[in-house]
Amino acid sequence: MKPMSWSSSLPLLVVLLLLCWPGLQAYGDDQTLSQDVSRGSLNSIGNDFHGTYHSVSSASELTLQLAQAEAGSTIELQAGLYSGHFVIDKRLHLAAQSGAVIDAQGQGTAVKIMAAGVVVSGLTVRNWGPDLYQKDAAFLLSEASDSVRLLNNHLTGPGFGIYAYQLKDLLVRDNYIRGDARLSKLDRGDGIHLLRVDKPLISDNQIHHVRDGVYLESGSGSQVYGNTFTEQQYGIHYMYTQDDEAMDNRASHLDGGYALMNAEAINLGYNRVSQAREFGVLLNMTNNARIHGNQIELVSAPDAPLGDLFAQGKGLFIYGARDNQIYGNYIAANDIGIAMALGGEGNQVYQNQFIDNSTQVRYVGEQQVEWSLHQHGNFWSDYRGWDLNGDAVGDSIYLPNDRLDRLFWLYPEASFLMESPVVKLLKWVDSRLQLNNLTGVMDSYPLMNRQSFLEASQ
Repeated sequence: MKPMSWSSSLPLLVVLLLLCWPGLQAYGDDQTLSQDVSRGSLNSIGNDFHGTYHSVSSASELTLQLAQAEAGSTIELQAGLYSGHFVIDKRLHLAAQSGAVIDAQGQGTAVKIMAAGVVVSGLTVRNWGPDLYQKDAAFLLSEASDSVRLLNNHLTGPGFGIYAYQLKDLLVRDNYIRGDARLSKLDRGDGIHLLRVDKPLISDNQIHHVRDGVYLESGSGSQVYGNTFTEQQYGIHYMYTQDDEAMDNRASHLDGGYALMNAEAINLGYNRVSQAREFGVLLNMTNNARIHGNQIELVSAPDAPLGDLFAQGKGLFIYGARDNQIYGNYIAANDIGIAMALGGEGNQVYQNQFIDNSTQVRYVGEQQVEWSLHQHGNFWSDYRGWDLNGDAVGDSIYLPNDRLDRLFWLYPEASFLMESPVVKLLKWVDSRLQLNNLTGVMDSYPLMNRQSFLEASQ
């Protein structure tokens, strides 16, 4: 066979080159980016930004590039101090090398974002203003700044860490947010404050010394996963929201763990709260929520006035909430295991574990309330019944409170009499009489054995 000549093979080579050119061009772009840009904060961004790369080393250079750079560009801050206030009004990636610090000099907002698709990563921001009325924040996201990503930033200041309103698809991940511990809790900004924000994803952040860790109002579809909250009012605070989910969060040393207020259809699962002062989980005028697989322990207010329901530490507090499912939770070593008031009777409470709470249940009401489902109740560490047929369900009803308990709640100054022989005799007589006229919380199918979290919360 005669070998193909160079001139005759040229058209074939041209065709192959044209077919491969898009891939070669993309490869060349990636190679140039990897050579020109410090990749520490850029690896997680992918190939969304193909515009010009700009490196800045001063506040004036940063201001200039934010104004002049084309949309889709990357601006990287070299190590150094950038004093002032900055505005991002187009789709840019603002990245930072280690040691790059924006300092807002104690007033106003440090970085205002006014465009969709912005990414800020690896940045340290400090010393923004304390004025909550003016929404002073490290990052202030204005209306319609959709699909913004705030990744791996370190924020320390007195106002809001992140404040966003009227937008959607916000991603806040791997950030460290710390407020001013010298201020009272209510004078601090929230770590993350979202007003009318739909479908945000907030994950793996550490939030300390703020007012509320994550505050969500009048939005829907939020996902809050794997965050850590300490030294604040509430870890997560829902107000007028719906269809939200919070899972695998950790809260400790705060006033309350997870507050659901006037909310609808919240899925709160597999979270932990310990050493809170007021409550672990609050359901206030909230409906159709699922509260399951949570670990709630050591909620206590040692200085609370004796008998004050609102001041004592409550593992779970149901206040005017209905049609919620509460199951598979571990509620242990709290002042009150679960408290219920103001028409909170219409909820399903089953397969929870109530372990060594000083008061297992406190119910302010006169209705008969059954806490079991499909002949499965809850495990109570103080239940003293028998299981003669071996079905792992107690043969007698569990009554956490009697009429004398409710009498002492009304007159807490007489509680020192609780352990007297006369009161113990009266309580025994009342337990026999109540069987004919039951009121309050009852569990007709108390569980004899403790279950694992996973088994109980399925």
